[in-house]
Formats: sequence, structure tokens, C-alpha cells
Amino acid sequence: MDVLEYMLQIIPAIAGGFQVTLSLFFIVIILSVPGGLLLALLRLSTNRVVTTIVDAYVYVMRGTPLMLQILLIYYGLPFMIDGFELTDMTAAVLSFVLNYIAYLCEIFRSGIQSIPKGQYEGAKVLGFTYVQTMYKIILPQVIKRVLPPLANETITLLKDTSLVYVLAMNDILRITRSIVQRDFDITAFIVAGVFYLAMTFVLTKLYQYLERRMAIYED
Repeated sequence: MDVLEYMLQIIPAIAGGFQVTLSLFFIVIILSVPGGLLLALLRLSTNRVVTTIVDAYVYVMRGTPLMLQILLIYYGLPFMIDGFELTDMTAAVLSFVLNYIAYLCEIFRSGIQSIPKGQYEGAKVLGFTYVQTMYKIILPQVIKRVLPPLANETITLLKDTSLVYVLAMNDILRITRSIVQRDFDITAFIVAGVFYLAMTFVLTKLYQYLERRMAIYED
């Protein structure tokens, strides 16, 4: 059997694993972006208790390995709470969301703090409430400024999804590894790499398009 024929044989199986990877990726993105933004607003709160709690949370989630967090949630929660069980996907989504909102919190926080204070003062003079100021004036500018680091985190998330192999989920990495072990052939690794590169290419082009559409022009 030649290499091309072998690739055509294993692509459907690897594509099935990639569907699991993409499902996890999109669910985490949908939940993490608003969660990270909310956490950033809480971290910028004037309430010291709230900011201290958020600071501690961000420190812990960014300072410990994501794989450790996955294992702690999947195996630790049922151990600590009698009768409590999580499915593989639920544990994976919960782990990734809790981790990534901490990183996105810092991205959004830095974006919000980069906006000149004069814009807040001008909005106040015009009679805008805090919510109106954030929604209509600050956040549109923040989104433009955080697109590059947000793109990096999104691509990192896509690659980090491979960590769910520790939960025995049939993601692209687990299926690829099983094919390699079965056939004693590393071609499957190459095919999986192409899948990841293709998705990374799409994400990169998407963010480049968004950056062009939302580019900040300064006189």
C-alpha cells in the first residue's frame, strides 16, 4: 500500500476525532470570551474584596498547569463530593473555560486600562451611565486593541484541546495515536498535523480580516 492510499484510509477516522476537537474548541470560545470580559470588569471594580478574590483566582489558574486542572476536576470533584460525576466532555469544557477566562481576563483588563481616562470623563459629562460608557464607548475600542493577543490565545486553545486525551476522549490526538500504535506508522501524525495547521490557518486569516475591518487609524 502506498502512502497516499494509506492516508486516504486513515483520514476519515482522524477527521472524526477532529470533530470532537472542534466541538470542544467552539464551546470553550463561546463561554470563555464573555466570561473573561466579565472577570476583567470585576477585577477593575472599586470593591477590594471582589478584586482580591478575582486576583487570587487568576493567579491560581494561570500559575498551575491546565492538565493538572483537568485531572483535578475530572477525578478530584467526584472524590470530594460523594455521588458527583462528570462526563468527559463536561469535565473538559469546565476545565478549559475556568482556565481560559483567567487568561482572557488579563487580556481584556489590559485593553480596558489602555483607554485614556479622558474618555470616561467625557462620557460622564455627556450624561452616560457607567454601563452605557462601557458598552457604547470603551468596549468597541477595547475589542479592536485586544484582537492580536486574543488571536494568540485562540490558536493556543486549539492546540491545548489535545490535552483531553488524558480523559480518554476520542479527540484527534487520541485517535491518531491509536492508529500509529496499531499500524506502526507515523503517517497519521503528519495527517493530524495537517488538520491542526489547516484550522490554525483559518483562524489566522479570520483574525487578520477582523483586524483590517476594525483597524484603528490615528492621525
